[in-house]
Amino acid sequence: MIYNTVQQEIAGKIEMDSGVSNWKNWRWQLKHCIRSIEQFEYLTGINFSEEEKEGLKKTFERFPLSVTPYYLSLIDRENYENDPVFKQAFGSMQELVTVQSELKDPLSEERDSPVEGITHRYPDRVLFHVSNICSMYCRHCTRKRKVGDIDYIPSKKQLSKGIKYISDAPQIRDVLLSGGDPLMMPDHKIDWLLSEIRKIPHVEIIRIGTRMPVVLPYRITDELVEMMKKYHPLWINTHFNHPREITASSREALSKLADGGFPLGNQSVLLADINDCPRIIKALVHKLVKNRVRPYYLYQCDLSEGLSHFRTPIGKGIEIMESLVGHTSGLARPTYVIDAPGGGGKIPIMPNYIISWSTNKVVLRNYEGVITTYKEPDRYEPRMCDRDCENCKLELNLNEYDESKAIGIEKLLADSSDVISLIPEDTERMQRREEHAGQD
Repeated sequence: MIYNTVQQEIAGKIEMDSGVSNWKNWRWQLKHCIRSIEQFEYLTGINFSEEEKEGLKKTFERFPLSVTPYYLSLIDRENYENDPVFKQAFGSMQELVTVQSELKDPLSEERDSPVEGITHRYPDRVLFHVSNICSMYCRHCTRKRKVGDIDYIPSKKQLSKGIKYISDAPQIRDVLLSGGDPLMMPDHKIDWLLSEIRKIPHVEIIRIGTRMPVVLPYRITDELVEMMKKYHPLWINTHFNHPREITASSREALSKLADGGFPLGNQSVLLADINDCPRIIKALVHKLVKNRVRPYYLYQCDLSEGLSHFRTPIGKGIEIMESLVGHTSGLARPTYVIDAPGGGGKIPIMPNYIISWSTNKVVLRNYEGVITTYKEPDRYEPRMCDRDCENCKLELNLNEYDESKAIGIEKLLADSSDVISLIPEDTERMQRREEHAGQD
């Protein structure tokens, strides 16, 4: 586990004689989160002018500051104004600039909330807000409206309302735990929550969205992993935005999760002057895949209040996708999406690879600019679905094959079977039996 001189310096300033055991303790990290300008200056040696501090204080009154000592240690002090870690962790007076298109709740999560804590937007899945607290308040957060609730974690009674809603809605097969950060809860409460959701028969998968591997990797303890392993299939999505965030400590956290059997995904946000560069995103996705994390989404920055300085044109995202498609493996390529204002959900945005289209041919281009054609089939008969599934020629028995079902001699030998003989069908003897049964 890395414990460098910068970390030693910060730990010593926070608490005299603090050693690596304290630094690696996630509760110690939370206890000593940086929440003021003066504390930030003291621990980093970075100093702001009085004018800057006045503006920053107004920013933090509206959007609070919280940075873990670990994430603070990653800041490049010599070039902090251009540093991607600093820009994501520390506030800016630009956050107080609100443009007309920005909204407190740009994704209309509150309007799509049938009960407290649940956002039900898509037919078969829900977002379950289980905390408003994060170990670090990311400056680009889409839920900045909730960050002020710094002491709010729902009680079991409140969470039970969401659990009941999920239980009463049989169409829900996928539950995403979000926040805040679900892993801010203690292990025993996470254990309880996962066990309650796992009891619901129609819930097939549970997902957890967390930034802990990025900003507080020590939260991923062996005990947490062992506890969560009881609730497979459990998927985990994290949130790396820049290659600099993938450190030795974060790699260890990701390794623990991957070794625990959790499929890992990553959701990045496209941020101006932080990662809006094809080289940066390509380096990021390659590092993620190397650490067994599948790039899942590249988000266009949402229209939340105070985020205009983070937003890029959509064309920048298209340019970045052009640098990935064909230039690197498909599993290293995220889906570029806009989470539609007003609650429209995620809309995938891609470069246009279809140049033209006729009845018989499609004209396509590849990443190199090669133009080619694909010949459409001549004898395809359109299959018009009239919802008459009973008479459909397609195989609509969609249940998985029962590999445990024994047949033949295997069935006679199986202890699980009470069959005592095999009798071929449609013999004369069987026909006589049927005739005799009919006469009776």
